[in-house]
Amino acid sequence: MSRPSFSPAERLAAVGWAREDLYSFSRWMFLQRKSFVWQRARHHQLICDALMRVYRGECKRLVINIPPRYSKTELAVVNFIAWCFGKVPDCEFIHASYSSALATNNSTNVRGLVQHEGYREIFPGLQLASDAQHHWKTSEGGVMYATGTGGTITGFGAGKHRDGFGGAIIIDDPHKADEANSDVIRKGVIDWFQNTLESRKNSPDTPIIVIMQRLHEEDLAGWLLGDRGTDGKGPAVAGGNGEVWENLCLSVWNDDGTPLWPEKHDVPTLGRMEKSAPYVFAGQYRQLPAPPAGGTIQPDMLQVVDAIPHNVVEWCRGWDLGASTSGDFTAGGKVGWLSDGRYIIADMKREQFETNKRDTLIKNTALADGRMLKQSLPQDPGQAGKSQVAAFAKLLAGHNVHFSPETGDKVTRATPMASQINAGNVLLLRGTWNDAFKDECRMFPFGKYDDQVDAAARGFNQLLHPQVGIFT
Repeated sequence: MSRPSFSPAERLAAVGWAREDLYSFSRWMFLQRKSFVWQRARHHQLICDALMRVYRGECKRLVINIPPRYSKTELAVVNFIAWCFGKVPDCEFIHASYSSALATNNSTNVRGLVQHEGYREIFPGLQLASDAQHHWKTSEGGVMYATGTGGTITGFGAGKHRDGFGGAIIIDDPHKADEANSDVIRKGVIDWFQNTLESRKNSPDTPIIVIMQRLHEEDLAGWLLGDRGTDGKGPAVAGGNGEVWENLCLSVWNDDGTPLWPEKHDVPTLGRMEKSAPYVFAGQYRQLPAPPAGGTIQPDMLQVVDAIPHNVVEWCRGWDLGASTSGDFTAGGKVGWLSDGRYIIADMKREQFETNKRDTLIKNTALADGRMLKQSLPQDPGQAGKSQVAAFAKLLAGHNVHFSPETGDKVTRATPMASQINAGNVLLLRGTWNDAFKDECRMFPFGKYDDQVDAAARGFNQLLHPQVGIFT
């Protein structure tokens, strides 16, 4: 493809637009560097518009959720930082990514862009004062500092304590995709954001921009945005750091069912991608950290009924234990086995209680269930588990109580129940708890909570293997 030619007047106009507008700058500099026209799409304009609002001071906290390889780093990191340096040569940036090498590479690309002859035609006044890779400066005192999430940021800040734009903190892909399911690693990123990165603002008005694909309900974006519903389109609320964040959420599918960037992924290609890896596609490409129909568990296959069938052979209530008012929930799911081979989930208790109230909930529920209905509780390993069994045995004396240690991971334990749900063999007794249970099933195992699934799966597995565990 030959490079387009421009008359002197057209070139002057293009350079003028590039100086004033990020989207025009991105288009023009792509042509200057690549020598062919950028295959742009609607979402490129949307990203640039959001970043321009940050530059103008209209947005201080921005989360951009976008599929991988959809120009996010080039636009929101490389082009935006370079354009801002041209407009405000003394601005100060901190850029972070899950890998320090990746962040350093982005920093190098910014430096290379501002040194390009096409850039100097737009912003002839910008000069560099240093030539390092992860940390360099402009002659006007501007700073570019790059680091990996979890890294130390000693002696550096972002933004200026003054009116007008003075720089920003820009986080691109804070989580490594194959590590986002680790609670420890995922929470480590959030802790680093809270305890290290936020303190690097030179002013309360220093903008923070997070650009990422969704990988888990409790990834950094989910934590920052707070509870906006499973589709991310609920009303804006204060998130985990106490601030309200603007969210540009870009699914690979437009609302009308057309592809976001058809030149990159057409309808047949997207269909194949979704079918082959539904979890990956849901989070990374639709910005929903679970497939809409569910993955491991497909809750839409649950048949809601208004009454318990008369052919229940046996009942068991499985429990998943929490022990605080702010952490995991205590949940107890009542599961029945029917004579025709189907199952029913007839009740779900779920509360965030400290130990004393939790134990009262379990005792009162057992009394309401009746002494012969089996209560199945997990047994912790070691001496602590033995003491716990003794305490519950005393609490529930006279009841049909079984204890057994948890074996295998959560998905393995939930698989027998999931298989029956997905086959349409599990009924759900209509109740106010249904929606919360189905939402948790839909997100499992990538949701914030899994206590109801764990509880129901324990009850289900106890019906399948009644000989497992000890009883009083």
